[in-house]
Amino acid sequence: MDNLLKKIETKFLSFSSNKVNKIILLQQSGSYRKYFRISTQNGSILGVYNPDLNENKAFLNFTKHFAQKGFNVPKIIKSFEAENIYFIQDLGNITLFDFIQTNNDEKLILSTYKKVVDELINLQTEGIKDLDLAYAYPRQSFDNQSIIWDLNYFKYFVLKIAKVPFNEQKLEDDFNIFAKLLTNIDMNYFLFRDFQSKNIMLHDNKIYFIDYQGGRKGAFYYDLASLINDSKANLSDNIKQQILSYYFTKISLKVNINSDEFYSNYYSFALIRLMQAFGAYGFRGLVEHKLSFIKSIPNALNNIKIILKQAIVLQNLPELKKSLTFLIENSELSEKFNSISNVNIEINSFSYKKTGYLNDAAGNGGGFVFDCRFLPNPGKEQEYKNLTGKHIKVIKYLEGYPEVETFISQSVEMIRKAVIRYQKLGYKNLQVNFGCTGGQHRSVYCAEKTAEILKYLYNYNINIFHKQFPGI
Repeated sequence: MDNLLKKIETKFLSFSSNKVNKIILLQQSGSYRKYFRISTQNGSILGVYNPDLNENKAFLNFTKHFAQKGFNVPKIIKSFEAENIYFIQDLGNITLFDFIQTNNDEKLILSTYKKVVDELINLQTEGIKDLDLAYAYPRQSFDNQSIIWDLNYFKYFVLKIAKVPFNEQKLEDDFNIFAKLLTNIDMNYFLFRDFQSKNIMLHDNKIYFIDYQGGRKGAFYYDLASLINDSKANLSDNIKQQILSYYFTKISLKVNINSDEFYSNYYSFALIRLMQAFGAYGFRGLVEHKLSFIKSIPNALNNIKIILKQAIVLQNLPELKKSLTFLIENSELSEKFNSISNVNIEINSFSYKKTGYLNDAAGNGGGFVFDCRFLPNPGKEQEYKNLTGKHIKVIKYLEGYPEVETFISQSVEMIRKAVIRYQKLGYKNLQVNFGCTGGQHRSVYCAEKTAEILKYLYNYNINIFHKQFPGI
């Protein structure tokens, strides 16, 4: 990581005379791209490293095309194709997701989504015109192959992991029927591909789009379904229906389509989008242990439950419908994320240097002691010395390192398995301890984040104590 950071700085200084004050790695999401915020006396820009050359070409060329058409996309400042590095405008930190997390006013949320819809429809209908699809990667259109890939993604990283029983051949037959039905719908629009709240920026009172490098030609329903059924955003049913109605009103001014056809097609595409997104949650969350994706699984299960009642297309896909029904009602995944425990969990942070190992008052063997000392240490940097792991600056520092996320998610899984065993044994208390050198930064953060996840996912009874800093 240090070598890459140095490389980003060197490339930046090769075209800019601004002095670098600071470079920080931003928190990663679902991709393998790495974003670095470069702060100077004249503001900041983002440096991006992505080892996938074809994906870089798609983003850079699409961005130039959209900018020429007047769409709000980040400006390209400089690119170094051979090194898989490019520099773009810094649009700040406020995504649509951040906006809805900090606002409870449904009228304000809805009005913002309507602005997003207006921009989306323009991008879908006008952005496709004269777009060089030779740069689209990995496919030029959302064709039969793309759909089958998405369906298999769901099969292997959701159904298989959740141990859902199904007839392989019958499910494959349903997949082929489903793909054929979807590809018979008008595909002559720009399909953003991952049009969700974290890829929509609010900057200078305008809507900006980012991360469209997976774009291609396709049906407009897909991006609408991505926006409405975003598990991270978790919109209310009322807002979802109003967005859907507003989109129909607007798109019908550009496309000759009746209400019945629109809603039938929409729910078919909502189904494929939900399955694709769920596949990503399964792979990124359950396989790669990324916390943000794990936290999306309960909402994804609920979205599947809802779509089972709405997608008429499932009447022609009996094996798929049976598999989805089992997934939400009887699978290991549904049991895992809907369990309620009567085990009380005590989570502590402590200092190896000052207090040492903690005693187990419950007498069940001490539970777990997790050593955080191998993780990146913010305490070595002056600006964090007087802060703790509960301060936002420290949180952002630690969340910039993928190994921190992996460490916590694997700890969560170990604790979950222990709780299941404790329940069978009739134990009522489990102690979990996170230790670092000073008991101030890493151990406090890990204790807090672990408690948050366990409460969110499993409804566990948790008490948290910071032994070295009891007042925080």
